[in-house]
Amino acid sequence: MPAAVLLSGSLIRLSRGKTVGSILQLAGAGCFVVVVLTHIFEVLRWFPSMGWGLERSAGHYLDLTSGALGVTLFPLGYLLDAFLRRA
Repeated sequence: MPAAVLLSGSLIRLSRGKTVGSILQLAGAGCFVVVVLTHIFEVLRWFPSMGWGLERSAGHYLDLTSGALGVTLFPLGYLLDAFLRRA
């Protein structure tokens, strides 16, 4: 649910004006949605060839990379928007 809220808020922000910050926020929120989907796929055992939950598997690296990008891009976009609006 929180990832969906972040995604919808990012889409609203992007619709009000396309800035680099709003695009980064949207990309970060999208990465959080990918993290949620990888966990759902793991529980439901969909796409078992991805090796969900196993170390050094494609599913593990997809989850890890998406999480790292989400934690980096979303706040970066927020801060960039905040600083540019202030200036």
